[in-house]
Amino acid sequence: MTDRALSVVRAGALTTVQDLGRPGYAHLGVPRSGALDPRAAAVVNRLVGNPESAAVLETTLTGCAIRPRGPVIVAIGGAPCPVTVDGRPAAWGAPVRVAAGALLEAGWTTGGVRGYIAFAGGVAVDPVLGSRSTDLLSGLGPPPLADGVVLPLGRPVGPAARSDVCVPWPAPPAELVLRVRLGPRADWFTDAALRAFTSGVYRVSAMSNRIGLRTEGPALERARDGELPSEGMVLGAVQVPPDGRPVVFLADHPTTGGYPVAAVVDERDLPAAAQAAPGTPVRFIPVR
Repeated sequence: MTDRALSVVRAGALTTVQDLGRPGYAHLGVPRSGALDPRAAAVVNRLVGNPESAAVLETTLTGCAIRPRGPVIVAIGGAPCPVTVDGRPAAWGAPVRVAAGALLEAGWTTGGVRGYIAFAGGVAVDPVLGSRSTDLLSGLGPPPLADGVVLPLGRPVGPAARSDVCVPWPAPPAELVLRVRLGPRADWFTDAALRAFTSGVYRVSAMSNRIGLRTEGPALERARDGELPSEGMVLGAVQVPPDGRPVVFLADHPTTGGYPVAAVVDERDLPAAAQAAPGTPVRFIPVR
């Protein structure tokens, strides 16, 4: 192992390797995967001089701690959190030089859910179907990080941003507003259920994960009995399981499903969904 590597000291609640994902394989049953907040992942990559396609670490709520084997430029963004190097405060949302053997720690988020850590050269685990992303549903890609794991890093390809660069980061949503187009199975629900869906207030469930954002709120009553044959599912599909509570499919969603899809969320709103903490109010706004 060369000095272009890092050791995981504290893996945190859930830390995975993510890049832009592996779209185009749904017909083989392979989800898209990739960073849930791709805008944040792209920004931290740019800060360290990487292309946007470079693999980063995606943390969940509790952050993580790593120790690089060689000197490396790092940027941490996405959900705000305290950053330290060997216990001393360091910049969040800006490039930081970390010496070989120093302990870099991203702490608990102070808002939002998912943080992103980019390293100059990117995380260089072996790609699977063209992507280095961890897919929790299919098991493709590297497993979620565990304490003691060593990850290789690639060679830097571009200059890092200046350390005093100021990047505008969107705040985690106090209320998650999701624009939706009704269908393709809206006719499986009563008119009253669809009115409740598009006018009521839901909340993000603590049971949410990379597969789907689960909600708590008014149950949607069906107008039809029985179940659908399995059909294709897309990113942002709002599937309604038997308990009637809508689930918004995120990057690791299944490629097929048999529960009716009441609507599909505008993909531009999904990065905010990645940062919506449990308890965040959710509103579904129909658009044409």
